[in-house]
Amino acid sequence: MNEITTALLNGLFLALTLGLLAALINQRRKVKHIRRKFHEMEGEEERMFSFLHDLGLVIGREPSDTAISRMIVEGVLKVVGADGGAIYHEANEPSFLNPAYVSENCPPLVTVPQEILEKAKNDPRALESHLRLARVAVGDGLIGRGISMSEAIRVQGHAEGSSIMISPLRYAGKDIGVLAVARRRGGGDFTDNDFAVFRSVAEQSSFAIGNARVHREANEKKEIEGELKNAREVQRVLLPQEDPMVAGFRLNGTNLPAKIISGDYYDYIDLPDGKLGVVVADVSGKGVPAGLLMAMCRSLLRAFSLSHTSPSAVLSAVNRYLFPDIREDMFISMIYGILDPADGSFLFCRAGHEPALIFRKASGKVEISKPKGLALGIDSGNVFERVTTDECITLESGDCVLLFTDGVKEALDASEEEFGLERLSETFRGAAQLGAEAVVKQVQDVVKSFTGAGPQMDDVTIVAIEKR
Repeated sequence: MNEITTALLNGLFLALTLGLLAALINQRRKVKHIRRKFHEMEGEEERMFSFLHDLGLVIGREPSDTAISRMIVEGVLKVVGADGGAIYHEANEPSFLNPAYVSENCPPLVTVPQEILEKAKNDPRALESHLRLARVAVGDGLIGRGISMSEAIRVQGHAEGSSIMISPLRYAGKDIGVLAVARRRGGGDFTDNDFAVFRSVAEQSSFAIGNARVHREANEKKEIEGELKNAREVQRVLLPQEDPMVAGFRLNGTNLPAKIISGDYYDYIDLPDGKLGVVVADVSGKGVPAGLLMAMCRSLLRAFSLSHTSPSAVLSAVNRYLFPDIREDMFISMIYGILDPADGSFLFCRAGHEPALIFRKASGKVEISKPKGLALGIDSGNVFERVTTDECITLESGDCVLLFTDGVKEALDASEEEFGLERLSETFRGAAQLGAEAVVKQVQDVVKSFTGAGPQMDDVTIVAIEKR
């Protein structure tokens, strides 16, 4: 009995010991598995942080779309363990996507024409070149449909790869493009954790690309603004730096650009026999094109004014030289006159410009003078020379001439009512007896008061000529 009991107890102890040993081995296996998973997650987390760190550094260097796309794709491949990937950006044509970066060994994620597949049998570079260069129509294949997806998707058992993850890229509510990664057949499916990480990476990538573009565009805008300011300084030098001293006369002028570059200009030109050329001009349009045409016109006018005694002849010569090179949608309106202090005359012509206003001290009235004339750049010369005529006025002591561009007369108030020629004439009449400087200042002040806080819509140029 004792022997039986002892045997049973020994057997029970042995079974218990084996059970505990088996449980311990199983537990150790579970611990190893957990540790392995932990290390895998730790490694994945480390790769994720490394990816985000590198992404931040790239953004700080204001990269091109290609550079940041390469960094994103290569980083994602490491984080999720994919064989290949690509980023496609929305093209200038909204119905297409362009490949920004396609990694090496990336399975075809777009439809490949049969002729390319045939060429690839003998030359693998044909397929690689097609994948790197061919744009994709929106709605064509996974990539083409990806731009319209509401969120990332995972596709298992795809024709070219066993597993593919694809996500639309959006920034500030606007479509940027598509991010996709793939594993080749036999590489295993992407796990739920891989997919969660991919979605997070796609969101960060969208922000990175959008943010980089915003910074790049902001810096480009600053550079352009800097260049425009430099151009404005150059243009400012082309305008008179001071009013001329003419015996028996006082002149004053100003140019107020609506933008950085002005299409208006005025000029004083020293002519033979003590005469003075006076110019007020308005190039159609605004900004850089108008400014460049203005500079060209100024140079030609200064050159031809020295060899012609008739204002209309000067402008005819300028028009013939300008016409072949001027855009069809541009022209120049101008008043050019020759002031002769010897007899107090002002001989001028009006090439499609605003009229000249003349204050007569003797009557206290303002005359409107608008001789016939065609704007420069509209006709090659025959019509211009036939219709553009000179007019001569003689100024007595106290008389004053006002030349201006349409930015004065066409200034609008809050109700979009024009300042108009009548208001301008009345303003001029009230200030003319105070001299040329007072005329220019008073016209500026009254127009500014009329328009109020609204922006200046057009360039403004004003020149006053006073006979003492």
